[in-house]
Amino acid sequence: MAFCPEILSPVGSPESLSAAVRSGADAVYIGAKQFSARRNADNFDDNDIIETVRYCHIRGVKVYLALNIMIKQSELQAAFDTALTAYKCGVDAIIISDLGLASLLHKHIPDLQLHASTQMTVHSPACLKLLKELGFTRVVVSREMSKQELQQFCVVANKIGIEVEVFVHGALCMSVSGQCLLSSVLGARSGNRGLCAGPCRLPFKAQNGTGYDLSLKDLCLYEYINQLKDMGVASLKIEGRMKRPEYVSAATAACRQAVDNGFIEPKLFETLQNVFSRSGFTDGYYKGALGRDMFGIRTKDDVIAAGDTYSYLHELYRAERQSVSVKMQAEILCDKPMKLTITDGKNTVSAIGDIPQAAKTRALEKATVSDSLTKLGNTPYYCNDINVKLDDGLFVAASQLNALRRDAIEQLDSKRSEIVVNEYTLPDFEGIGNLNGKKHFIARFASIEQIPQNLNEIRTIILPYECNIPHIDGVEIIAELPRYISSDSIIEKRLKALKEQGITTAYCGNLSAVTLAKSLGFKVIGSIGLNANNSASIKTYKEIGVDEIMLSAEISLKEIKDIAAEIPVGIFAYGRLPLMLTRNCPIKNGKTCADCDKKGTLIDRKGIEFPVMCREGYSEMLNSAQLYMGDRLDEIPAVDYLLLYFTNETKDEIITIINSYNQNKQPTGEYTRNLYYRDLI
Repeated sequence: MAFCPEILSPVGSPESLSAAVRSGADAVYIGAKQFSARRNADNFDDNDIIETVRYCHIRGVKVYLALNIMIKQSELQAAFDTALTAYKCGVDAIIISDLGLASLLHKHIPDLQLHASTQMTVHSPACLKLLKELGFTRVVVSREMSKQELQQFCVVANKIGIEVEVFVHGALCMSVSGQCLLSSVLGARSGNRGLCAGPCRLPFKAQNGTGYDLSLKDLCLYEYINQLKDMGVASLKIEGRMKRPEYVSAATAACRQAVDNGFIEPKLFETLQNVFSRSGFTDGYYKGALGRDMFGIRTKDDVIAAGDTYSYLHELYRAERQSVSVKMQAEILCDKPMKLTITDGKNTVSAIGDIPQAAKTRALEKATVSDSLTKLGNTPYYCNDINVKLDDGLFVAASQLNALRRDAIEQLDSKRSEIVVNEYTLPDFEGIGNLNGKKHFIARFASIEQIPQNLNEIRTIILPYECNIPHIDGVEIIAELPRYISSDSIIEKRLKALKEQGITTAYCGNLSAVTLAKSLGFKVIGSIGLNANNSASIKTYKEIGVDEIMLSAEISLKEIKDIAAEIPVGIFAYGRLPLMLTRNCPIKNGKTCADCDKKGTLIDRKGIEFPVMCREGYSEMLNSAQLYMGDRLDEIPAVDYLLLYFTNETKDEIITIINSYNQNKQPTGEYTRNLYYRDLI
């Protein structure tokens, strides 16, 4: 049998569940009431999860629970309990992004399947072996990967034995998943914690742009499904747990047709585009065709078109989809109770009925028995083979045959929805302590030209690894690896050259960067991109070779006090916080790279300017104001180091900032405290 990837559909409500399953989903992903990256969806409580698993398993559909947000220290116990409950309810896998929680689950519930969420920012094969060792059986790759990158990724994944899941349809965030702080900083609603307010869909204008230069069209890769099958992609994922059942049905049905037939009926594809799109779809990332064609917004015409589609879409999921093949054997013998045995190839059940009567007129025929027992129209089953053993001269009423069939089907439903789980010892969440580091400064510069002659007691600096890194007496220089890695071999080559120069430490913002640096013997400092937000995560990062780590930029000073760490930790103490990591530069919606000096600007609807800086094939949208904590240093808990993060400052401005921090001066001009004094939800 030819390899056939799974179709994975989004379910945010009970109505969407039947729409997905009846339209052809092989698996669905849902969210619990807590800890889901779509916390504004209806989501499911414990009883809902039990019913969802039962409904799906009867129909041969898997259920994955998305528990894919960054977990606070105070939430570790509740998050673990949520996963444990889901396991006991029979879910087939947990989609997870917090490495610490994943480690706890793998250790204490080892037969619970773990899928690495796209929030883990995996876009390079270097970290696949590590993820397999951490207990992951599948990885959901970043949506920004090109066809060539996916091909290389799948070759490695297939050799290692870890499945690959690829988004093929739905909304595209401007930012690489797991690396967006825009909603957090602008509204204290974290996308990394499932409550993104969607500020990127509001007006942000680049020079010559459309005015919505952070809004991309929806992804659609259905025409490339045969290519993805050939790569060995295990799961084709549809985005949309916040969308209506009609959208879920259309997207699932289109994917089903593309997988089964190699094409989509024109009417269905037109309906899919009408039910929800942002002025059409895009395949720009997959084709490597970045730029203006990828941008789009939801227009009035799009909304009007959607209204005309619903009656057609309701027909797609009005009836059960008969997708489970069964075989039957019926025995209607003289002086014996009737017996019907049904098997799905794994489960076998038998129903016992009445003793047949002697026929007074016309005797029962095999064809009549077969026709009656195979009427499975209101069930997910279809019969591909029936064997009827029938003695001559017998009579059985149609109602008796129907009752026999119903009894057997109910038994089969029960068998297929049985939940078998093991009991395991649970982790101890006690012993959370405080940090006790002695704070010192580390400075990060975007370029060599920014480095002042007098670093004023700063003895450690970070520079982008592609710089012509200098030697500075008495100063340790750390190489900052790219936050988006499109080629492992390029990173390895550059790291080897740096090692020959005497550079021994790498600053890493994703798991592949960590893996590549450790493999070449570098000391590793983890950046805010690793989203370390609790003690369990820090412990796991230590176990995989991270020597020091920056805490998440979404943690408050109050929450830092609850963190316990066995390795040195630091915090982002000054600078323009990178709000987005983007593969498709927002400035490209207005002009080409040739017309830009890699230092563009976005302006929001209030006239506030946000710098955009580019390097190594990706862009970062920076906060409009610098974080300043120079006058509040005594309020920062006892971390080990404070990062001064310089981006577009001049050398004179940098000298002033360093002096201000050394002298605990009050801020001047526009500044922010970021999230250190806010309770992030």
